[in-house]
Amino acid sequence: MTQRLTTPAVSTTDTGIRRATASTRALLACGVIAGPLYVVVALLQVLFRDGFDLSRHPLNLLSLGAWGWIQIANFVVAGLLAMGFAAGLRRVLYPGSGTTWAPLLVAGYALGLVAGGVFVADPALGFPPGTPDGIPDHFSWHGTLHAFAPPLAGLSLIAACFVLLRRFASLGHRAWAIYSASTGIACLALSAWPNPETVSVRLALMILTSCAWVSALAVGLLSKPAITTRYERTAR
Repeated sequence: MTQRLTTPAVSTTDTGIRRATASTRALLACGVIAGPLYVVVALLQVLFRDGFDLSRHPLNLLSLGAWGWIQIANFVVAGLLAMGFAAGLRRVLYPGSGTTWAPLLVAGYALGLVAGGVFVADPALGFPPGTPDGIPDHFSWHGTLHAFAPPLAGLSLIAACFVLLRRFASLGHRAWAIYSASTGIACLALSAWPNPETVSVRLALMILTSCAWVSALAVGLLSKPAITTRYERTAR
């Protein structure tokens, strides 16, 4: 009598869960990459682009000139990565507070980045070199549309910080609640500070602060998924 060897059956449900988990982690990893990628590429251009002065020129002007395609690609790629992160965020937050609005607001932030690359700003403040100094008297159609991109990205991210502040506070994650509140308040203060002479530096700091928060949140969700659930103290 021969003994028939059989392999254990693999549950299609378990396979589906593993695939879903892998895809969710890949989407969250997009958030880890988006911020550092944008900051490093922008910083290299600040250092090496001829005629660019961060004390006078906002980062969006890097989209102009012969090497402007680098910043355009930087805007679009970072925005698409942030959009992927928004999709992953929707999965890990469900169910509970902020399930709808936090991912939508992060998606709004991502859309603002993409729009900033697709609709290029007009030359201003003497950049690129050889163009008139000061603000142009007339704006092109793409320059006009570009003007809506930074407020869309900035305000969406600020709002996302406060939505997740409420989520983390309700779940007892005090450190994440404080970090989200601090980021939202700092970005709001940097964008609203009434000093036009420092606007380019303030906006650069706002971008750095917001990118750091997005990346930190993505890392936190990948390493400790429990931050989306209620904190439970262990008895000693």
